[in-house]
Amino acid sequence: MATINRTKIRHKRIRRRVFGTPERPRLAVHFSGQHIYAQVIDDAAGRTLAAASTLETSVKGKGRANANIQRAEKIGALVAERSLQKNIKTVVFDRGGFSYHGKVKALADAARGGGLEF
Repeated sequence: MATINRTKIRHKRIRRRVFGTPERPRLAVHFSGQHIYAQVIDDAAGRTLAAASTLETSVKGKGRANANIQRAEKIGALVAERSLQKNIKTVVFDRGGFSYHGKVKALADAARGGGLEF
């Protein structure tokens, strides 16, 4: 439980500085124990512009391991593709209080490889 509280504290500290605008929305990532979620959010309007998660049947695997590095890469590429379809090229990356390592880094690298700039 202590790690959850530390993650929430880090996330609040990050969100004080990271804000999504219509010109440069926020790419927010979240990792639960089983799934990976990524959203491109315009905080000024309070709208989600593009999203992808491992709950989708096109990404979901047959096993229980949906929150791993390979799935994070798929989610990063998918959210980048959906963002580019809506003419969103630059975003602000919000790692959600998670350390920039492993799944977070894999998702970010895949999104950059898919054409997003941040």
